[in-house]
Amino acid sequence: MPTISQLVRKSRKKVKKRVKKPALHTVYSSIDRKIKRISGPFKRGVCLQVKTMTPKKPNSALRKVARVRLSNRQEITAYIPGEGHNLAEHAIVLVRGGRVRDLPGIKYTIVRGHYDAAGVEGRKTQRSKYGTKRSGATGAAPVAETPAEGEANA
Repeated sequence: MPTISQLVRKSRKKVKKRVKKPALHTVYSSIDRKIKRISGPFKRGVCLQVKTMTPKKPNSALRKVARVRLSNRQEITAYIPGEGHNLAEHAIVLVRGGRVRDLPGIKYTIVRGHYDAAGVEGRKTQRSKYGTKRSGATGAAPVAETPAEGEANA
């Protein structure tokens, strides 16, 4: 326990909060050619490589991941959720934060159903997480078509 005179000489240091998703906290300004610290929930990026990884010890699978260069010129590894995907090299994707517990070093997830990443086919539950539209005519009201301007006068 420090004395009062010790605290007067050298005060206590504030503990800095650690940033969990550093790539989402920077923006590259092409006008200034500088990286600025502005936070956002999503970033657009281009896939450089699509590959599989094996998870940590108790689990066993082939998890699909992509190496992505973001719009702020940072390269990250992002997880591709859901069963099956259509991503390849040069595919444009939207990346959000969200780590995968059994893949070390992966702090980002690709948003399905946005840009080039298609939604999961045949998904029935939790569709909004996987970018899948509602399938079938269960409760969906038919949409009445309005005639075009040229056809309405004729």
